[in-house]
Amino acid sequence: MDGVEVCVLASGSSGNALYVAGGETRLLIDAGVSLKSIQAGLEQLGVEPATLTAVLFSHDHDDHCRSAGVLRRRLNLPLYANEGTSRGIERVVKSDDFDWRIFETGSPFTVGALTVEPFSVPHDAADTVGFVISDGCARLGIATDLGMATTLVQRKLVDCDVLVLETNHNVELLQQSGRPWSLIQRIRGRQGHLSNEDAAALLASVLGPRLKAVLLAHLSAECNSPDQAERLVRETLRQAAREDVRVERTYPHAISARIVF
Repeated sequence: MDGVEVCVLASGSSGNALYVAGGETRLLIDAGVSLKSIQAGLEQLGVEPATLTAVLFSHDHDDHCRSAGVLRRRLNLPLYANEGTSRGIERVVKSDDFDWRIFETGSPFTVGALTVEPFSVPHDAADTVGFVISDGCARLGIATDLGMATTLVQRKLVDCDVLVLETNHNVELLQQSGRPWSLIQRIRGRQGHLSNEDAAALLASVLGPRLKAVLLAHLSAECNSPDQAERLVRETLRQAAREDVRVERTYPHAISARIVF
């Protein structure tokens, strides 16, 4: 396959998993839904689960790592994470058969035909990272769990062709949700999740000439309006005279559009 392909298999508070392919290399980014759900999503794409190359983990929260053990046992896949995340996952997931390939946050590494650049993002887990994944030409940026857009995050995402970007919540809906105040403060905090407005501001700061598509990820089912999230992102693109950029939603229980670039 020429170029890079991305499809979000599931995204939301109930679980997250993302498929990325380039050449003969096929990766899962996070595995926070059941193996059955992952297999079903891959089958819709025409991808045999047995052809996966590896699984990469952004952090150790259950909705991103739930199926780490079963993927290792059933598909014999190597698991990539930094030291903090690997240790965290071992506390969350009950398994005695992890095969870790430890990477260092900030240091690029290769998996098959793809180069992976893990970069630090502010989130309340052991050592959360975003990723930039490239085949040497196309660049995919992934930032789905972060409380604020740091200068580092902006620098990593500014030169990407496609972004998978968190649009987690509508601030008003979150405040009216009836959730405990401590949880609301966590979500809104500097190590929580991006609101729709935060995501739109981040997009405006990294919007470069090569950007082709944005996938809106990790939308809260209870505390967001997908219509509002999409509207804000499209308005940001309109104001920058970049209405040519494709905007796609992701879903908690269905795959997103498939983007090849």
